[in-house]
Amino acid sequence: MPGLVYVIDDDASYRTAVERRLKWAGYDVETYSSAQQLLDRLSDVDAPGCILLDVRMPGLTGLELQNRLIERGSVVPIVFVTGHADTHTTVRAIKAGAEDFLAKPASSEDLIDAIERAMARSESARHQRSELGSLRRLVATLTPRERQVFDLLVRGKINKQVAFELGTTERTVKAHRHEVMEKMQVSSFAGLVSIAERLGMLAPSRDSGT
Repeated sequence: MPGLVYVIDDDASYRTAVERRLKWAGYDVETYSSAQQLLDRLSDVDAPGCILLDVRMPGLTGLELQNRLIERGSVVPIVFVTGHADTHTTVRAIKAGAEDFLAKPASSEDLIDAIERAMARSESARHQRSELGSLRRLVATLTPRERQVFDLLVRGKINKQVAFELGTTERTVKAHRHEVMEKMQVSSFAGLVSIAERLGMLAPSRDSGT
């Protein structure tokens, strides 16, 4: 699954060697001699690709760059490669969301395996974010009353109970339910519940009496 790899390392010979290896494997490669260079040029925080990052560099360190990217909302996956690995640094990087942590000199196979895993997870997460965004836009098309009906239905209320809670008739609730199903583009009640679960609408509130 070729894609774009950003290689950040202050060692010019290492950058050249890694660039050659990755291009041979079919990847597009951009190299940077400092973390600040990438920070200045990476405008798309959701860009498809992977960052191959050294830990110890003059100026911004790899961990500091990771933190800056997180602050920007970046979801570009990071694979650390370093000649100075230690448990504390590794744990800190992984906890902050690094996809992998390799020790130099990493083999071409290990590098490419790590990059492929990072890109696959990133693509899956990007796809999920896109789907959730689409679902949120559908929910936003509901009128306030339709949203109330939606919320009550997916929490297990039957039409009669929804009508009682909203002070309306069961016939009106059925009409709202039909509109909700149409706008949410589902053909079954199970579909509505699935959307609510994916959007985290069910977790925050529980009926205390059930």
